[in-house]
Amino acid sequence: MELTTAYVLSQIFTIITYVLLAMTYYAKNRKAVLTISFASLITNGLEYVFLSAYSGLAMCIVALIRNIIFLVDEKKNGKRDTNTKKDVVILVILYIISIASAVFTYDGFLSLLSVFATMLYTYSVWQKKTNIYKLLGMPIGVLWILYNIYVQSLFGVILEAILLVCSMTGYILEMRNNRKESA
Repeated sequence: MELTTAYVLSQIFTIITYVLLAMTYYAKNRKAVLTISFASLITNGLEYVFLSAYSGLAMCIVALIRNIIFLVDEKKNGKRDTNTKKDVVILVILYIISIASAVFTYDGFLSLLSVFATMLYTYSVWQKKTNIYKLLGMPIGVLWILYNIYVQSLFGVILEAILLVCSMTGYILEMRNNRKESA
């Protein structure tokens, strides 16, 4: 890992990305999660451009498409508590796009970690419950930590570990709030 201008810029965008992502784990609703996530994906994509990490960049593009689809659908059809057949079709199409992108950016098995993380994250925001989103943030975090080690993003590893803690605390807080509301 050479300390070049590109690497320094990648790490600056990494920091911005993870600040935004941490905010998603404390968001109160799915729309806020998707909106904040959208901004983080732009900075994350820039990070991967500077790292020449093309699998990560491709997954950012897939995720941007995903968030646009989900936001437009929610605005057009309103918030729903369950998924429709159309939602399932959208999920399958997003998975196909992820797999196709992986084929074009494949650079060894470890480059697939970003694909696995993106597919799991896609499911987490596709389903309608924020507690599942926060729960799945944990394995997603582990996958991104491993990918960031692979692409040598020092701040990516450190900040993803912090984000993993945010995911855990967000999940615990939501479970605690759900128990209080049930009582």
